[in-house]
Amino acid sequence: MADTPAPAAPAAPDDAAKRQKARFDELLASKPARSSARVTLASGAALDYQVHAEFLPVVLGGSEPGAQDPKAAVLTTAYTVSAGATPRPVCFAFNGGPGSASIWLHLGALGPKRVVVPDDGSMPAAPYSVQDNPHTWLEHFDLVFIDPAHTGWSISADDAARKKLLGTDGDIECFSEVIRLWLTRNGRWGSPVYLCGESYGTTRGAGIANRLHELGVVVNGAILVSLAMDLQTLVFAPGNDLPYALFLPAFANVSQYHGLLQGPLAASPEAARAAAEAFVQEDYAAALLAGARLSEKNRSRLARRIAELTGLPRSLVEEKNLRISDQTYFFDALRHRGLVVGRLEARSTGPMAASRTREWEFDPGIEAIAAPYTMAAMGYFGQALGLAFEQRYMVINPDVGRGWNWIRGGESEARRMGYTCTSTDLAQALRRNPHFKVLAASGRYDLGTPYSASDWSLAQLDAPAEVLQRVTHRYYDAGHMMYTRQADLVQLKADVAAWMAG
Repeated sequence: MADTPAPAAPAAPDDAAKRQKARFDELLASKPARSSARVTLASGAALDYQVHAEFLPVVLGGSEPGAQDPKAAVLTTAYTVSAGATPRPVCFAFNGGPGSASIWLHLGALGPKRVVVPDDGSMPAAPYSVQDNPHTWLEHFDLVFIDPAHTGWSISADDAARKKLLGTDGDIECFSEVIRLWLTRNGRWGSPVYLCGESYGTTRGAGIANRLHELGVVVNGAILVSLAMDLQTLVFAPGNDLPYALFLPAFANVSQYHGLLQGPLAASPEAARAAAEAFVQEDYAAALLAGARLSEKNRSRLARRIAELTGLPRSLVEEKNLRISDQTYFFDALRHRGLVVGRLEARSTGPMAASRTREWEFDPGIEAIAAPYTMAAMGYFGQALGLAFEQRYMVINPDVGRGWNWIRGGESEARRMGYTCTSTDLAQALRRNPHFKVLAASGRYDLGTPYSASDWSLAQLDAPAEVLQRVTHRYYDAGHMMYTRQADLVQLKADVAAWMAG
């Protein structure tokens, strides 16, 4: 018998670093991909556009040796329309994660091509491809989509740069530099500038709006899709009761959709939401504050009402000490049907394992669209845009999220001990620039960044009432990526157009 060959030794750290640097240099040296096409808008008008995709060298600054060397190669994909004497507005768009590339906004709502999926949040059958998007925002803006470092094909120069880029402050600095450099290279300093971020992209978007002002770039407006500026509103953790109150109206809305409510609460989603919102304001928030000081009589009354509003067993509500987390809801709301509720699209459900465990294996809400978007994007990038790299395009890179540095260095020591928050940046940007305005968009069936938590964050912005008049919040009848539902895709664009005109 021949000897079994010894397994290959793992690559030495120096070898991995050399490969990363070689890949980084290769991307920066690659030629921009250029193409042109035409899209017919919903109005019937034809729009001719150009596509320009290239990797931009990001310099993060500093005074140490080598500080002015590029630290990241970041892919930007720009769609532009030839303009007359007046420069067109330009909108810089990005998704979140952290660790997500920007194909969701790119090929879901904003761009001239779109991946079409079922309105109900279910997964379509293969094969997948992009189609013309008659509701593209290209009608109103030139569009620049940005893939952060270590998502898509973007990459950092080395591990030291990676460490700096994979954190809230470094990320904001990187994006601000990408936007500044793109404006310079393309001669667009005369254009009105807009931002559009989704999910964690709203965390960075709020920070970018303020940072760009410091760099001399005036931002006309920010569109924040599925708001996540205040992480304290979204993280269920010991000692943090805020999410229990802020998620409850969204739970009620989803429970009404799945037929879990009874009586007047079951009549409509509006009735369920209104009842839950009133309960939180009038009773629940105070009860959470009271904690163990709550009387048994009130505890029993509150448990009964929470069960009515969520459709969950009263015994479970009592077992959870009146506190229903997102994980509890996902696994227990439809447990009697053997289903898990989706997180990012709560209209979606998935079958539990036969053992009915409570282990989070996958999110039915994202599973329905992740592979279709990925396959459609790879075909489009390679065939239409000429971006045909053999390396894997990281649609979602979990290593980025796992290694993310949430601590912000520019805040006081006490603030650094708490949850990441960029609503302070947004409020400051609103106070700094009297022409800056904000449009927030929330999906009613989003249990990742619920509409009710977004309501709270916007209500807490530290700015006078007359300044907050420049903040608009709109709602849609789908999940986190509400634009996957055709009616909401149309409505979102109409709301953006009205917001710009207003």
